Amino acid sequence: MPTTNNGEGARAQNARFKETPLPWAKLSAIIGVRLCESINFTLILPFMYKMVSEFDTIKDPKEVAFYAGLILTSLSICQTFSVMYWGRLSDKIGRRPVLLMGLFGDTVTTLLFGFSKSYRWALVTRCLNGICVGNSPVAKSAVAEMADDSNRPRMMALLPLIWNFGSVFGAAIGGMLANPVEKYPRFFGDSVIFKEFPYLLPCLVSACLTLTCLFVGIYRFEETLVVNNRTVVPASQNRQSGSRNEATPLLRQQEENVIVEQQPEVTLRQLLTPIVIHVLITNSLMSIAAAMSDQLLPIFSATEPREGGLGFDTRQVGYTYFVSGFAVLYLQLVAYPRWALKYGSLLCYQSGLKIMTPYFIFMPFLSILARQAENTILALSPEKSVLLSLPAIPTPWGSYSVEYMLLWLLLAFLLLVRITGNTLAFTSINLITSNTAPSRNYLGIMNGTQQLVMGITRIVGPLISGSAWSWSLKHSLPYPFNHHFAWLLCAAAMAIASFMSYAIPDSVNKFASGNASTVAANADEREE
Repeated sequence: MPTTNNGEGARAQNARFKETPLPWAKLSAIIGVRLCESINFTLILPFMYKMVSEFDTIKDPKEVAFYAGLILTSLSICQTFSVMYWGRLSDKIGRRPVLLMGLFGDTVTTLLFGFSKSYRWALVTRCLNGICVGNSPVAKSAVAEMADDSNRPRMMALLPLIWNFGSVFGAAIGGMLANPVEKYPRFFGDSVIFKEFPYLLPCLVSACLTLTCLFVGIYRFEETLVVNNRTVVPASQNRQSGSRNEATPLLRQQEENVIVEQQPEVTLRQLLTPIVIHVLITNSLMSIAAAMSDQLLPIFSATEPREGGLGFDTRQVGYTYFVSGFAVLYLQLVAYPRWALKYGSLLCYQSGLKIMTPYFIFMPFLSILARQAENTILALSPEKSVLLSLPAIPTPWGSYSVEYMLLWLLLAFLLLVRITGNTLAFTSINLITSNTAPSRNYLGIMNGTQQLVMGITRIVGPLISGSAWSWSLKHSLPYPFNHHFAWLLCAAAMAIASFMSYAIPDSVNKFASGNASTVAANADEREE
């Protein structure tokens, strides 16, 4: 990445204070919430296509992608409608009870989904799960309330780290543990319940993890919000700003919360400045491309090579997610904090959008290798490479053609490109969104607005990609309207977001520590 002036500004800003140690006792519960939510979101991706194809309701195999997309979209629809409710409820009764209720509901509904024997049951339980997992703005607000100016970027960066890691881990669990009777007959061959419910085991493991996080939240997480019609911030933030008031000695909680006077109320319309609107538009385009690709990857992996896919089974689909798991940890924990401090959040965001665009373009070309290595992918192990006329390569797990080995190498590389772009773009947009808030008092509503936008894209994205994929399979049209079509739609949305991101000013690299009165006055001036 080239060094820019906004990067120098970011370094100068961070050099003015020493970072406050992170409050890991409270953060552990927030980490648990984000981890379980991301695991349960991607858990069904590897086996969703096969699961829907086994339901009696689906008669035409070419319609499977569309109905699988409906199930994936149902969670996002319900989450979108519930997210604002959970946010408002947390403002009234506190962050802790809302987060704990969400974890309990997530545990129950994930387990119920594992007992799906019909399309209707799977759709209803997935909808219920979406209602229960609208806690992202609550978690972000809790993090913002326990952070100060010195450690807020690092704490906010932890949220996408946990989401990325949980997404990879959840997909790996779903792919490797689905249908255990056939995959692991030595351990589950005699199991009656897993034979009757082949997708129960990954849901059971995920539900147990969520239940563990629920107990962690009960015993470790302390309330970050004092509900008394007044705004409450941790004392560390108050010390950072250099102000204290007479109410401080009256609050002797562990975090020494300080009550500050209520700011004048500012409407959402006043907060939606041109910069905020521009950020939200690029965020929505990026999110819709990511949602479409999240739907496409497992379907593309499971589709037969002759129809433009890779021909993987559910376990191999899980491997495709597991490949990038370790890269997430390094990129988010080590690489991204250094890049953000050196170059600023905006340049990292722009770089992430650039990186993901070619990923969408080149991914469908892997089906060429998959078609040549189809026999190997189906475990028939040809004697030699079909495309290159070279002998098969012996390994401890069997002999594989050059095409098959090359397929996995290129797939691993493209997945690394994808996860790098995701890390840069999604981590940066969280920081940028928080930085566009006029003060800490409006972090909740800004995070809620961002989550609402992302929720809508998660609804629209899978519907578009599922429909585009099914349409491309039904019509024997040349490039770009064949199996490349849905992927190119993702590339187009990401390219537009990348182009628009260069109109975002460098001011989003720092927190705008204004107040409500200033925001209201500025809004009135714009209206005049």
